Parts: sequence; C-alpha cells; structure tokens
Amino acid sequence: MKGEAKMVFKSRMKWVGLLGLVLSAFSLFVHFLLARYTEDGISDYQSSVTIFSWRPIFEKTDLPRTSPLHRKLWGPIRRYEPLNPDANPRGYYPVSYCPPNLTVTAAPPLQTNGYIFVRIQGGFHEIRNSIPDVVVVARLLNATLVIPEIQSTTSSKGISSEFKSFAYLYNEDQFMIALTEDVKIVKTLPKNLKGARRKKEIPMFRVPHSASPYFYLHNVLPVLNQHSVVELVVSDGGCLQAVLPPNLEEYQRLRCRVAFHALRFRQEVQELATRILYRLRAPGRPFIAFDPGMTRDALAYHGCAELFQDVHTELIQHKRSWMRKRGFVKGNLSVDSAKQRLNGSCPLMPEEVGILLRAYGYSSDTIIYVSGGEVFGGQRTLIPLHGMFDNVVDRTSLSTSWELSRMYGREVNIATYIPRIPPFLQEEKKLEDWKTSGPRPRPLPPPPARPKYPYNIEGWWGWVAESDNEPDSTVMELRTNAHKLLWEAIDYVICVEADVFIPGFDRDGKGHPNFASLVMGHRLYQSAASITYRPDRKKVAKLLEETRNHLYRANRTWLTSVRRHLRKSLFDGLTEAYAKSKPLSFLSHPVPECSCLRSNLNETPFTGLSSPSQAQAQAQAQAQAQAALGHVHHCPAWIENASISRSRDKDNDEDIDEDDSTSSGLFFRPSGGNHEVGGGEINSKEEAQLEDQEELEGAER
Repeated sequence: MKGEAKMVFKSRMKWVGLLGLVLSAFSLFVHFLLARYTEDGISDYQSSVTIFSWRPIFEKTDLPRTSPLHRKLWGPIRRYEPLNPDANPRGYYPVSYCPPNLTVTAAPPLQTNGYIFVRIQGGFHEIRNSIPDVVVVARLLNATLVIPEIQSTTSSKGISSEFKSFAYLYNEDQFMIALTEDVKIVKTLPKNLKGARRKKEIPMFRVPHSASPYFYLHNVLPVLNQHSVVELVVSDGGCLQAVLPPNLEEYQRLRCRVAFHALRFRQEVQELATRILYRLRAPGRPFIAFDPGMTRDALAYHGCAELFQDVHTELIQHKRSWMRKRGFVKGNLSVDSAKQRLNGSCPLMPEEVGILLRAYGYSSDTIIYVSGGEVFGGQRTLIPLHGMFDNVVDRTSLSTSWELSRMYGREVNIATYIPRIPPFLQEEKKLEDWKTSGPRPRPLPPPPARPKYPYNIEGWWGWVAESDNEPDSTVMELRTNAHKLLWEAIDYVICVEADVFIPGFDRDGKGHPNFASLVMGHRLYQSAASITYRPDRKKVAKLLEETRNHLYRANRTWLTSVRRHLRKSLFDGLTEAYAKSKPLSFLSHPVPECSCLRSNLNETPFTGLSSPSQAQAQAQAQAQAQAALGHVHHCPAWIENASISRSRDKDNDEDIDEDDSTSSGLFFRPSGGNHEVGGGEINSKEEAQLEDQEELEGAER
C-alpha cells in the first residue's frame, strides 16, 4: 500500500510540474504577442502612467477665445488672414538648354542630360535649406537627381542600419512621389556609375554658397553633358542664390513644393512629434514655442562670448580663434560683447525673452516649449525663464527614453571597455624582463608620457589649453550629431504648429539664417495669420537698458513701450525679413512667390470704424500690408471655394488691451501665495487707443 501511495504521489507531482511548464510557456507566448502587436497601445499606456518631469500648473482659468485679450495674445492677425499658401505651378519652366521655339511644360522631360549626385554637409537647417536648392538645380539642368546623401548620418558610427543617409531624417518615398511632376528622381546611381564613383572618376564640384544659375549653366552643365554624371558637395546650407530673376519665378514655387510638401519626416519621427504636440495641447490651452538660437558657433561668430562667464566664455573664444584661422571670421579675436548686444548682433537671452512676454501680457502659467538641440550654457541660462513661467517644457520633459530609442532604431553598443593584461601576467612579464636585462646597475628608463585619462579628455579643460584646434569627434559625439537631426526635426514640427512663436536669434555660426528663420518662413507660408514675433534685438536691448536697475518692477511707460514694440514686430518684422533674410535664404520669406490673396481682402477686417479717417487708415494699412508682402497673386477659384469662411469678431478693437495685472510690475513671482501681484495699475483705456492706432496705421516706422 505504501509503495502504491508513493507512485500515485509521484505521478501527481509530475502532472503538476508539467502543468506549471505549460502555463509558463503560455504566459511567455502571450507576453510576446503583446509586445509584438500592441506596441502602439503600450506606448499610449506608458505616456499616461509614466511620470514625466512636467506637471502642468495653472493658477488662473483660461481666457475665453472670444475675448479681446485672447485675440491680442494668441491671434489670429486679421491683416494676414486673406493670405493663403499657393505653391502650385502657374506657368512653364524657362530653361536655357532648349531652343527658343520649344515650350517646356511643368512635367520633367523624358530624356535627361545625366545624373546629379549630391552630398550635403551641415546641421538640420543647412540640410533643409540645401535640398530644395538641389531639386531646382536638377530641374534647371534637366538632370536626373539621385536622392541626396546626408553626411551627418553617413559619417556617424553606430547609428541604426535600418535608416541610411536621406532616409534617416526624411521619407524617401514621399519625396519622390510628391515631385513626380517636377523632377526625375532615383534612389541610387546605375551600377556602372557606382563603380566610377568608388574609383573617384566622377567629376566633382564644391558648390559655393548661393551660386547663381549662370554658374550651373556655364560650369556644371557642360561637364554633365560630357560625363553624364556630376557630384556636387554642398556645405554652407544653400547652393543656389535665394532671389532669382523674375523670369525664373516658377523655380521659386518649386522650392516651396519641395520644402513644405515633399519633405516629410520619416514615420517614427513624425509620430513622436505628433505625440509631444498632443501632450502639449492636452491641457486645452495654447502654447508658445521659443527657440533660443544660442549655439556655440553662432556666439563665436558674432562675438558674444562675454554674455557668459568663466568656462563658457573660454569655449566661445576658443571657437572664434579657430574660425579666424580658417577665414570664417574676419574681425578681431576680442570683441566688446556689450557693444555687440546693443547693436542687436547677439541673441536675446531666455531671461530677456521671458521679460518681454510677461510685459506683453502672458501670465505666469503660460505653456512655453523651448526648442533647440543645443542651448549653450545649459539649463543655467534657462533658470530665469523658469522663474517667470511655471510651465516651461522641452522635448525631454514630454517624451520617454523608450520613445526616443524607438525613433533612433536599433543601434549597436559602443564599446568603451579597453582590454587590460591580467595582473599576474604583468608581474610575470616584469620579473622575466628583469632577469633577462643587461648588467647591473641598469640606468632608469625615461619617464613615460603623462597619461590622458578619459575624464581629462572629455571636458573642456582637456583640450582648450593643449591645442588651438578643435578636438576630433569621438564615436559617441558622431552618434549624438546624428541624433540632433532627429531632435531638431521634432522641434521643427512643434514650432511650426505652435500658437505663438518667438525666436531668440535668427542667424547661425556663418551669418546665415538659422533654424528659427526656417520656422518663421514655414509659418508665414502655412498660416500667415498666426502670431510670430520678430523682435528687433537692438530696440529690445535699448529698452532693457532703460530700466536695468528696476527690471522686474517696470513702470507703466516702459510696459507700454514693450507692448508697442512687440505688436509692431508682427508687421515691421516681415519687412525686415524681406530685406535681410530673404536675400540669404528664400525659405525664410517665401512670400509673395508662394502665396495668394483671397478676394475678401477688400472686405472690412475691422468693425466699429465710424469715421472716414479710420476707414482711410484701414485702407492705408491694407496697402502697407501688401507692400510688406510684395505683389501677391490672387487666389484661383478652387482655393476661393475651398476656403472656410471665418466669422469676424464684432467686438470693438478698443478693448484689445483690457486691464491685465499679470503683465504689470513683478515678473518673478513672490514667495507668498498671490502669484500675480502687480506693481502698478495700467491705464488700459489709454493703452488700448495706442494699440488701435498701431493696428490701423500698420506700424508706420
């Protein structure tokens, strides 16, 4: 009986163990299925339960969207509401390689002169500026364009092998499909030309910045006809002059079709940008996007080193010295940064931008998104902005490391381990060397070179004092440079879609328009009526100097001056961009070539105009708006019919500056309970009349 009981017990244990194994296998199978087929659901779940570093803080209820103050702070700008994007072809492409009696249609010719292979060097804004130029050059020369190669990704080590070159940042298929009717595009060179390229037998041109059409037609085209292929190296963020002759205006619209329609970020980047944008809008409030534009190259080029202290000043000066030796900078090494700042040549610091926004009327609980892959000076420079606004966020506080890793793709681990000889082998080798060495007494060997430990090399102190040259990029730095392209792509999407955008600087480390300029150009094309501040840095520096001793307790007169300046920058800034930025980058001001005016421009944009003088001022304002934008083409009928009629507010614009204590007096919140203490009441009626006059007169100055 005992033996049978043991057998039954063992048999039951076996069945229990087998059942446990089956359940474990089933559990693993279910987990694999969840990980494989519910990836999007998991990401949404993680976004809801992950403790992000941002928790919205709102002290006051949101303003009604119909209130005059909401319209003043968040728009839209009525004067630019009739402006619509229109980059469709309006005629034929004039080309010099065709006989005079031959008409060229919009579609690309079936027979081309050869292939153009392009390598683009530089950062995000330089790449985005160069690609439309390359497409226009291919069309100008009647050439087949090979998908451009982005050097920042091909030279990087350890990035994902899933995405190569152009596809690391942009959607290749969308790029080719969108331009089917304009340019013939292929992904790679034919096999015979690939071999010639490996042997470096393809003629190559290092294209100068803003080269003229004459350069391509008289230098590149003959070589293209002879060899059927040329290679272009673009390194300065633009290989074709920004302003083309009037007879080449159709090529300008091709630039817009490339930049604003054909260039779409790859799916993983676009999805993450959409998620971050959704999280920004989740509280149900509008937000401001702020691009500081404070990169080390830009600060060094413009001589703004003394805006910082200690370490950062030395790093900027070291970079400026490096630029001077290579001819990028022609000025002196030591520059009076205070003078440069007063001249408007230096970026606005985050503290100064925060003061402007608070003075204009934005409350302390306004959501501010800080863009930029690099803010020189680190988080220390953003501390004053955090002190003035509760909800200052960036890409890192609105996404998880898991989401960023998914965007990067599968990357190999960079080996940081240096193999070392085991200690016992070292001792044996020393003993053997001692026994086999020459006669005693032996002279001491020369002292070894000072070892360079990693912590001495990675920091600024490891190379600033040792060499005048910039250190070679490490493998990790090359990978980070590739990641920066993706970071700035996310920031670009959010800045374009933001309710309000304000730049800290609009020039890069070569004096060309930067990331912020491209954003402002895209916003002007896509939604001209959205609020985009273009503050005059020289005027702002003067205003800040006037009240430097009482910066955070400004008086009513100073607040009125700041509000007037920011309001005027919505209009005067366009005129300045047309004069200064457009000659350097067409995409920074793609109007009037890529826009059209709806016929309702002549309708009354302002209500409550009772006197003939006000009606005359309104007509003058419309004329000045069109003068600032240039001669704008009237929209075709299909745009007129498709445009949704927007209801006009019936409120009188005299209420546009109602009493708002959030912008008075203190910009920093006191430690007490009331966060919105004003240092003095503002005569809102008087200021409202000033604002109305500026709105009607079109900021004459």
